[in-house]
Amino acid sequence: MLLTGMDAPTTNQPMPEKYNKRLFTPGPLNTSVEVREAMSIDMGSRDPAFIKIIQQTREQLLRLAGLTTSEADYTAIPMQGSGTFAIEAALGSLVPRESTLLVLINGAYGHRILDIARRLNIQVDYLQFDETQAVCPQTVRDYLSEHPEVADVALVHCETSTGILNPLQEISHVVTQAKRRFLVDAMSSFGGLNIDVTTCPIDTLIASSNKCLQGAPGLGFVITRVEHLRMSKGRCHSLSLDLYEQWRGLERNGQFRFTPPTHVVLALHQAIEQLVAEGGVETRNQRYENNQQLLMSGMNQLGFQAVLDTALQSPIISTFHMPSDPHFEFERFYDLLSERGCIIYPGKLSHTDCFRIGTIGDLNDNDITTLLQSIRECLSLMQVEF
Repeated sequence: MLLTGMDAPTTNQPMPEKYNKRLFTPGPLNTSVEVREAMSIDMGSRDPAFIKIIQQTREQLLRLAGLTTSEADYTAIPMQGSGTFAIEAALGSLVPRESTLLVLINGAYGHRILDIARRLNIQVDYLQFDETQAVCPQTVRDYLSEHPEVADVALVHCETSTGILNPLQEISHVVTQAKRRFLVDAMSSFGGLNIDVTTCPIDTLIASSNKCLQGAPGLGFVITRVEHLRMSKGRCHSLSLDLYEQWRGLERNGQFRFTPPTHVVLALHQAIEQLVAEGGVETRNQRYENNQQLLMSGMNQLGFQAVLDTALQSPIISTFHMPSDPHFEFERFYDLLSERGCIIYPGKLSHTDCFRIGTIGDLNDNDITTLLQSIRECLSLMQVEF
């Protein structure tokens, strides 16, 4: 929404309440007061204090992936832009053009990886699974045994088009045993689900600042093996998305090659500190699990049906079928909830009318209870019956 005239908040005024809503979405998400306060600090991109924060943040990201800075096999490379920018940087830099990339797809974000690869003229093939079914490790194993031209395999860990959780551990071992490189889009899981690349072999992991890490949008990052990074020199299609050159610059002087989103970096640094203070990934995961279970119980009581089987459901986001009652119109439902300070998400499935509700970010059981009460009120106003 473009804010103009009398509606636009002035610089020194707090944001009006009508713009300060609870985001039950896959991202951007609600952030803590401390994270927002971190973004109020202006810092020079070449200031030694900021360069130190960049280094600390890179080390924090490695630790969250189960690594230490003494393990020189991996490095963390922050990149300006959304998570999709980081995915394109990883594909364009790390995937050789002379071999084939296999993309494992069971949702919109797997298709996005496929689209990026095609636009980069990467030789690519894919295995398509139903949107409501997890990627099958045995199918992947069989395909790799029959296709020696495949050198890299890409998977979306948590497909937020449904909320489905793919079996990362099993697939990582299938890919490793087949002696292929494994690239994981962990955009919606990193920081909220435990991922340890030392026990769950991953060559490249890609995520962003504004999902389970609960920072602000505007920064993606790639955690990858240094040996693969060194082999990528000169390969990238893009000047600004060249991971090798970004890494080389960070290693040389600690700086981004081009103007970094300083406020977003400060927010991420603070957000990771809060993640550690909360008790780490396991404690945060438990909060997300509690949020999702409370949501599912309440939605069931209201009469909504989930799209996914419980065994496949992540604590990140849940997808629900649209009610069949002709009084239900999603646009009005959305607007009524928004008026009550709750923002949900439309569906993203090819064959099912649905909508999505996220349970991550700076949310707790009180927020979920408020959302459920608001949904109940909206259904009553719309005269929807199940």
